[in-house]
Amino acid sequence: MSEFDYRDGILHAEGVAIPEIAAAVGTPFYCYSSAALTRRYLEFTGAFDGQDVMVCYSVKANSNLAVIRTLAALGSGADVVSEGELRRALAAGIPPERIVFSGVGKTRGELAFALDRGIYRINVESEPELAVIGELAAGRRVEIGIRVNPDVDAKTHEKISTGRAENKFGIDIGRARDIFARARALPGIRPVSVAVHIGSQLTDLAPMRTAFTNVAELVQALRADGNTIDSIDLGGGLGIRYDGETPPAAGAYAAMVMETAGNLGCRLIFEPGRSLVGNSGILVTSVIYEKTGEARRFVIVDAAMNDLIRPALYEAYHRVDPVMQPAPDAALSPADIVGPICETGDTFARGRDLPAVRPDDLLAFASAGAYGAVMASTYNTRLLVPEVLVNGNAFAVVRRRPGYDELLKLDSLAEWQQSV
Repeated sequence: MSEFDYRDGILHAEGVAIPEIAAAVGTPFYCYSSAALTRRYLEFTGAFDGQDVMVCYSVKANSNLAVIRTLAALGSGADVVSEGELRRALAAGIPPERIVFSGVGKTRGELAFALDRGIYRINVESEPELAVIGELAAGRRVEIGIRVNPDVDAKTHEKISTGRAENKFGIDIGRARDIFARARALPGIRPVSVAVHIGSQLTDLAPMRTAFTNVAELVQALRADGNTIDSIDLGGGLGIRYDGETPPAAGAYAAMVMETAGNLGCRLIFEPGRSLVGNSGILVTSVIYEKTGEARRFVIVDAAMNDLIRPALYEAYHRVDPVMQPAPDAALSPADIVGPICETGDTFARGRDLPAVRPDDLLAFASAGAYGAVMASTYNTRLLVPEVLVNGNAFAVVRRRPGYDELLKLDSLAEWQQSV
């Protein structure tokens, strides 16, 4: 099932034709489906029906306020990794008591802001961070989680693996009992949760099973030491289909969780991101030129690596669909799909079979709802692209394209340059 499909030969997002949106906002643009967001969230929560579960959407995957609000209306909390993301979650309507603050480099100011807002939980990732929270907690009663690093290889891309000993995240699981004891001795601090997250885009449950089993054993040891552990934060990381992957279904994931960590009487906290939004969005672009060289066919589009950096950064695959459905017998030939930025790395796909295209033809990059617009930049002084949310037969621009004057006004000249 997909909320992005062809109707009468034209790609639609739910009930809206993609060319209709392109005519209204120009290209490139991101398009998100409310129905897809809703369906995936309810599939995830439904797999844990009857359990004490709190789902905190990982805001870093897609931080658009309208996306967060869509999930908040369904009951989602938020997992944030910066003060900015915390402010976004609050602005989108997520109550503080459903917000978890993760991240290896929280500043003193960010921690103070989070404590002042009374969020549900801060997941501590180092002893220095614990010391700072201890100072800030004076006169308060602060419940914290401590993130452990279980040294488990998630078997995912090295740049999004977070649970190996050489990764920067969490406290070595072998030192966790000592750190919990130190935290318990701090005035105002109550360490009540163990957190773990081993990586993103996981398509195999085995590494998670190992990590969660280790965490469950740690919880029992911590309780034997006199700690009151009332919750476990099992992070996120479930993968999606980009190019034929077979990620686990929500039901299979839930069954594994309950087998490994479901008998401890703990609230289970989850931080899904990509699995909710990744296949709930596309990036739509227009063809500028087609150029045929001695050895390659190039299709040059108006989207670029600054709009969708995953192919350049991770060598990631995104399916490319013509918005106007090709005829079944249309001739296909391999093409490199590239953007206009002056770097060879500005390449979305190599040797991808495409029909003949003309200037202004529309193409859609699938699976672009996660780590797309949220990672965009203004490299080459290119404008950030609009984001659109579709709901049934209606669509709305939920982040407009800024103007060049706005972009240039972010800079200023030094005082001694004003008269030049």
